Order: sequence, then C-alpha cells, then structure tokens
Amino acid sequence: MVARVLAFAVGAWVVVAILRSAIRTVVVPQGEQTFLTRKTFLLLHGVYDLLGRLARTEERHDRTLGRFAPMALLVLAMVWALGVILAYVPLYWSAGAHDLRQCVFLSGSSITTLGVGDPVGPFESVLAFSEALIGLGIVALLISYLPTIYMLFSRREADVVKLDVRAGSPPTALEMLTRYHLIGWTDHLAEAWQDWEQWFAELEESHTSHPALVYFRSQRPDSSWITGAGAVLDTTAISISAIDQPSHPQAAITLRAGFLALTSIAGFFGAPIDRDPAPSDPISIYREEFLLLCDELAAVGLPVKADREQAWRDFAGWRVNYDQALLALCALVDAPPTPWSSDRAGSFHRPTFLRPRWSRDPVDNPRSW
Repeated sequence: MVARVLAFAVGAWVVVAILRSAIRTVVVPQGEQTFLTRKTFLLLHGVYDLLGRLARTEERHDRTLGRFAPMALLVLAMVWALGVILAYVPLYWSAGAHDLRQCVFLSGSSITTLGVGDPVGPFESVLAFSEALIGLGIVALLISYLPTIYMLFSRREADVVKLDVRAGSPPTALEMLTRYHLIGWTDHLAEAWQDWEQWFAELEESHTSHPALVYFRSQRPDSSWITGAGAVLDTTAISISAIDQPSHPQAAITLRAGFLALTSIAGFFGAPIDRDPAPSDPISIYREEFLLLCDELAAVGLPVKADREQAWRDFAGWRVNYDQALLALCALVDAPPTPWSSDRAGSFHRPTFLRPRWSRDPVDNPRSW
C-alpha cells in the first residue's frame, strides 16, 4: 500500500513539473527557463553543432544549424508528451488494477485518445480523462505557439534583410556609413536610428518572452540578427564619436535602446556579462582597428574628426555598454563570421548539455588610452 501511495505521489509530481515547464515556456509572457526545456535545447544544440562541424561548406554548416531551433520546438513537445505518458504509469499502477506493462499501454492510449485501453473503475477513468486533456492541451499549445514564433521571426528578419542592402552581408559599420555617404544620405541617418530603436524594443520583448527565437537563424548564410544589431550599434556609435557633423539626439536614444536590449537578452540566458560597466573598462575592439576605420572613412570622403584620440575614447565609452552582451550572444547562436562581433566571440563559451554553465576566457585586450 505504501509503495502505491509513493508511486502516485511521484507520478503526480512529475505531471505537475511537466505542466509547469510547458506553461512557463509557452504561456508566461515574460519568458522563463525551466530545467526540462533548457536540457532539451542544450542536448539538441550539441547534436546539431556536431553535425554542423561535419559539414564541408559554410553554407551547409549554416543550413544545418538553421534546422536546430524548429526541430528543438517539435522535440520539446514530444518530450512533454512522453514525460506525461511515463508519469501516468505509476498513477495507473497505484490504482492496483493493472500491472506495469498494462499501465504503459493504458497511458499511451489515453494521451493519444485512441481508446484502445480500457480504464477499470472511476479512479482510472478520471486519470484517463485528465491525461487525454493534457495531451490535447500540449497539442493546442504547440499549434498556437508556432505561428507566434514565425510571425515574430518574420518581423525581425524584415529589417535584417534591409540591413543587407544598406550595410552589406555580413553587415559592417564601415559599409553602412560608406553606402549612406555615396548616395548622399548621411543627413537622413536619424530616420534610420528611429526605425532601429523600434526594432530593438521589439527584439528585447520578443526574445525574452519567446527565447527560442534567439536560435532561429536568418535566411541568408552571412546574415544574423545579432551581427546586424552589432553593426547598427557600431554605426551609431561611430557616427556620434568620429563623424565631424552635428549628431542627432535620436542616435544616442537608439544606442541606449540597443545595448539595453542585448544586455537583457544575454542576461536572460545567464551570460557572464557586466550589466553596468565603467567607461574605462576594456572592450574587444583595439584602438588601432578604430583608427584604421577612421582612415578608411576619410578615404571615401566622410568628414572625420581631427582629434582621433578623443574620438576613440568616445567610441569606446559607447561600445563598452554592449560589447560583452554582443559577443556572448554571437557565441550563443554561433553567428556567421562578421567583423567586430562574431569574429572575436571566442572568449565566451556557451553552456552545453554536459557543461551547463557559461565560461569565459580572461580579457586580453586592455584598452590603451
């Protein structure tokens, strides 16, 4: 009798845990991480990461990793369903009318509503009805969740595709400023900053409420939402600090919206970042890289400030706000190689199934003033 009561308690606890995982993953608006969801994603990420490394070309590598997020959502639903089936086995067994083999058969029959297994007595009938409702609920959650995911993905990617036109593929601040200058549009940058402020606001809301979106890759192999975000923030910071023309207040607002969004998303995934860095903290960009960029901008005709040292200090003071979050997210999603972002994200080591915690190499780029 004690064994059956214990079996019922264990089964009920597992069912509640699975329901909590499903609700907190799909329903709770602010998004929450659960053990089951996290482990499922980490396990599949390791599998697809291995398959991606075996790919012979960069295009096939990106296509392989692109299948990870959609497949992870489907596998997660199957994990929930399988967990419910296994959790109900001790519940049926606690009724004492079937052996374990018959309980497994009855549980699978109930959750799929096939009706090929007959419950005995009112207690088992109640269990069968509740399991069927849970099974239908999981299907309903998945049906409602996937369209939401793809709608948000489509809205995010529309601006990423537009960025390819304006900043190249992969996107860079140098290319974006050069193209705007060549078409005589540098005085219209404020309009672009306003659009990107809205994009960053939507990005923070959607990627913390639906964290699976972080892993959805862009349709073009050289593009990524995170490297695009880095290019926009770098362009904005450079336009404020290095371009010798009046700076529109919208640029600073967009920068703040951007680094708050990236910091919030990186923090949600537990990345080891400093949320309140000092202006003098080191960044991943070398002073020489920035000065070379200024020379390249001047070479195409952009008015660059004469005091390059002050421009470097101003740029570094802006970049430090989003530098760590940008690199951590690039490492998390295995972003395609892009200058000033994913090309230097190797110091961040994302969690894996066997090593579930982040790790980070010591900073080797102290900023020289």
